[in-house]
Amino acid sequence: MFKFANPNALFLYILLLVILVVYFYAGHKRRSAIRRYGSPELLGAMMPEVSRFRPALKFWLTFVALCFMVLLLARPQFGSKMETVKRQGIETVIALDISNSMMAEDVAPNRLEKSKNIVSKLVDGFEDDKVGLIVFAGDAFIQLPITSDFISAKMFLESIDPDLIARQGTNIKAAIDMATRSFTPKEGVGKAIIIITDGENHEGGAVEAAKAAVEKGMMVYVMGVGSPEGAPIPGERANDFRRDKEGNVIVTKLNEQMCQEIAAAGNGVYIRIDNTNNAQRILQREIDKLAKADVETTIYSEYDEQFSVMAWIAFILLLLEMLLMVKKNPKLKDFNLFK
Repeated sequence: MFKFANPNALFLYILLLVILVVYFYAGHKRRSAIRRYGSPELLGAMMPEVSRFRPALKFWLTFVALCFMVLLLARPQFGSKMETVKRQGIETVIALDISNSMMAEDVAPNRLEKSKNIVSKLVDGFEDDKVGLIVFAGDAFIQLPITSDFISAKMFLESIDPDLIARQGTNIKAAIDMATRSFTPKEGVGKAIIIITDGENHEGGAVEAAKAAVEKGMMVYVMGVGSPEGAPIPGERANDFRRDKEGNVIVTKLNEQMCQEIAAAGNGVYIRIDNTNNAQRILQREIDKLAKADVETTIYSEYDEQFSVMAWIAFILLLLEMLLMVKKNPKLKDFNLFK
């Protein structure tokens, strides 16, 4: 595994970018000034000892050396020793509804973004746990296999949008079935399935799937997002909404009864997501009740510093820059290595 021990040093690349912009601007101004005095080719013939390319080469040698010096300050490291450690934690698989109805804006900014924000905060609260992500609409797919890599979990979470699944619908049964197959075979650890949906179940069989999950030692929590009054689904054009075949605006409503039935069948609880933070607190409290067991995680316990490689490269580049003269050497005028 590769990492930087001091990643903040990488912000120095912004300064190097500024230097690069200034260099190109100064070069442009210099060439414009030379053209005012005459043809660059004629002036070059009048000053044969002046090299056109050596100053640029010296700059690039210095610039690349500075790039490696920034890497040196960031302290790149490679993991050299792996170790399996046991920690107390639970396993959670989150199934997120990404059907078009999740774009309704009866919660701010919309149902999907509000749900992603709750999941992100939930992942922030994990320590020695494992989490997996499933997305579903008409079908269900694993977005992220169960893992203790919470950074990757948040990255995959950010990339979720309704375009990931072409087939529309809300197949909660498929999501629960896939979630039950996503856990590790370890026994004695609390296993939670969290379904986040507006409850418009178009396929059926979700209650039966939740009961089957309980028989396998899992609990099913359902978070209903939206409002019972409903809201229209934004269309592809601005200030427009999706319509049915008759041209009527489609209003999607939170089906709380369906959500409650699934949660009851899964021995979990139903939590309503609205514009407050209550849902987040309730979910965290319920998750904390789950039994924790030893969760084995493989980590890198030792890292090898790579700064010496960067230092040698920077040193060699700077040495070349020092040895390279701006003007041509008269004794080497017949050699055109650097023109």
